[in-house]
Amino acid sequence: MSTSARDTHLADAIVVGGGIGGASLGYELASDRRVTLLEREKTLAFHTTGRSAALFLETYGNSTIRALTTASRDFLVDPPEAFRSELLTPRPLLQFAATGRGPALEAMHADIKSLTPDAQLVSPAQAHTFFPPLRPELIDCALYEPHSMEVDVHALHQGFVRGLRERGGRVHTGAAVTSLERVDGQWHVATSNGTTHVAPLLVDAAGAWADVLGSMAGADPIGLVPMRRSVFMVAAPEGLDTSDLATLSDIDEKFYIKPEGAQLLCSPADETPTEPSDARPDELEIARAFDDIAEATTLTARHVRSSWAGLRSFVPDRTPVVGFDPNIEGLFWCAGQGGYGIQTCAALARVGAAIVRGQALPNDVAERGLHAADLAPDRPGLSIRAEH
Repeated sequence: MSTSARDTHLADAIVVGGGIGGASLGYELASDRRVTLLEREKTLAFHTTGRSAALFLETYGNSTIRALTTASRDFLVDPPEAFRSELLTPRPLLQFAATGRGPALEAMHADIKSLTPDAQLVSPAQAHTFFPPLRPELIDCALYEPHSMEVDVHALHQGFVRGLRERGGRVHTGAAVTSLERVDGQWHVATSNGTTHVAPLLVDAAGAWADVLGSMAGADPIGLVPMRRSVFMVAAPEGLDTSDLATLSDIDEKFYIKPEGAQLLCSPADETPTEPSDARPDELEIARAFDDIAEATTLTARHVRSSWAGLRSFVPDRTPVVGFDPNIEGLFWCAGQGGYGIQTCAALARVGAAIVRGQALPNDVAERGLHAADLAPDRPGLSIRAEH
């Protein structure tokens, strides 16, 4: 490499990506090794983490996601000193089944009750008490999750970054990766700010760009698809007390509504495949959400106070990819968290660090039935890789 020694930085692990996945895994790895975190943007958590609706929902996602979520609760409830503030505040979740969809919700309840025993099926009348604008005559039943939470995403992410630095880790922003080279068991990672970082371990936590970075390292794609999700804010109607109001969602994910003080955060729950990018909200999807919300509730506001969009990146089986690449030495994937990165990060980072160290998974995660093979880059569920 032609870069001078002055501009070359040595580490034990280079983490590419400053969102919740990279920050949390970097924090865990920094307990026993030198970690450098690289972020292409000038600020951390710019694309996805910073645009999250920030909910902790133990009934959300497949069985692997639910295992990681429930195993993250203790950390989020009582975080280490580096986090400096409470991360969770109560916000119940109410998922309703429109007429004819009751059996699907009942099946969902049967599937999740072992990990989330306090989630309960409720009648339309009971559902109306938890979210008064809901039209009870239009639903079969609902699932009430009393102990779901809102997450302070900024405090969570900054806690991981602060903890990483306190453990000796280095964070570089405005440092897009321009080239990768594996030389004598070491990754040489050149960045746009003119520095080169050298380490035996490269962690691909590049979010929507994870397959792009993997390709630069010579890896086969994991089949990652970034999907745009739009979010918008409207005023809460006069007289509606939002302080204890549940978050509302239908089981078919046509929309969700989360109270935000005197406003309501709404989303069409869209998942539109797109290229890695600075996502923009889809006005047509927002218009559809207004119609669906007006049909299921008495909420009729149509003035958007603000809107934005984020990217939720999934692989075909909608389960994170965490583990060593089977073909590229020293490349470790931490990608595909989809819409679950915030609520699973505490456990997923511990799992990733254990795999890096060649250790067994943490007991609390293993007890929930999770195995490292469930997250591995070469697992059968990744159909794109299976074609190679």
